[in-house]
Amino acid sequence: MEKLRFETQAIRTQAERSQHDEHSVPMYLTSSFVFEDAEEMRATFADEQQRNIYSRFSNPNVQEFVDKLCLLEGAEAGVATATGMAAVFGTFMAHLKQGDHILSSRAVFGSTHNVLMQTLPDYGITTTYGDVNDPESWEALVRPETKLLYVETPSNPGVEILDLAWLRDFCDRHNLLYVVDNCFATPYLQKPIDFGADLVVHSATKWIDGQGRVLGGAVVGKAELIKPIFTFVRRTGPSLSPFNAWVLSKSLETLHVRMDRHCSNALTLAQRLESHPDVEQVRYPFLNSHPQAEVARKQMTAGGGIVCFELDGGIERGRKYLDALQVCSLTANLGDSRTIATHPASTTHAKLTEAERLAAGIPPGLIRISVGLEHIEDIAGDIWQAIKASR
Repeated sequence: MEKLRFETQAIRTQAERSQHDEHSVPMYLTSSFVFEDAEEMRATFADEQQRNIYSRFSNPNVQEFVDKLCLLEGAEAGVATATGMAAVFGTFMAHLKQGDHILSSRAVFGSTHNVLMQTLPDYGITTTYGDVNDPESWEALVRPETKLLYVETPSNPGVEILDLAWLRDFCDRHNLLYVVDNCFATPYLQKPIDFGADLVVHSATKWIDGQGRVLGGAVVGKAELIKPIFTFVRRTGPSLSPFNAWVLSKSLETLHVRMDRHCSNALTLAQRLESHPDVEQVRYPFLNSHPQAEVARKQMTAGGGIVCFELDGGIERGRKYLDALQVCSLTANLGDSRTIATHPASTTHAKLTEAERLAAGIPPGLIRISVGLEHIEDIAGDIWQAIKASR
């Protein structure tokens, strides 16, 4: 039989059935697993990958989620974590040591910025940011102690695009571990491993869950690179719960259907916003006006569900805009079935200085819309009336 397609793999990849021959995989809400005798217990602890021991290490629901995500990303192995930030931090801590240096794209999630700039320096690990719009300048930023390249593409919040294939060549020239946060695209729209990424990080809380229900994260990639991350997660405890893993695995079954609608709604919204007189700039990867549109189309199958636009009037206008919304949600999340509006300068990236925000592509009036699954006319209608009311 020919290789199954993405949608079929997402639905048909399941844990082995129990003696009850269930059609839908049950939840294994157990903290530990029993052994027949002392010898089986001894042998299992000697080879901990052999079978389930304790749900902080492994669990059938967690393993199903990991196996499915690895299949969809084209990865050899993976590890699930309690949150996306646990996946990011675990990757850094498993592969870096005191004195090491990270080169990162400047436009990253606010909490990732805090880890890079405030947490990792306590462990003697430093970071330098590169300009997303001038990757050629990164050559001069590499040091002898640089060990890892970390990028988001599309970036949060400004949906900037980096050329994944070019970055692979860059990492080869400098012998760097190549890590890509694929949260905004998901494996349905983009597969960084196909373009040479060593490790791919996800906040499964976002589009993978897709309905704002549970927290979760994952790292997938080469088996030899996943092993130390698994060991770090096992020892330190940021493990994914079996219940959350069951929800996330089920969510992957509908990822393709949801992302198709998110993308079509987002593209329509972005195209309409470009003609709005109050909007200074619209950012969406598949708009012809996007500066990296050609690269986006090369490595993504659609533009994703995030649209950003800039309103004149700075932070105060942005706040007024949020207050005027009637349908869109104001919440600290994205990738939900419900459309979510955020003003990054006063919320997710408020702890950055104004200079740092501008360098990361976040002007004072930038609005980020996580476009949901509602009818596009209702989404657009709410955004239009809020723009008018915020004048």
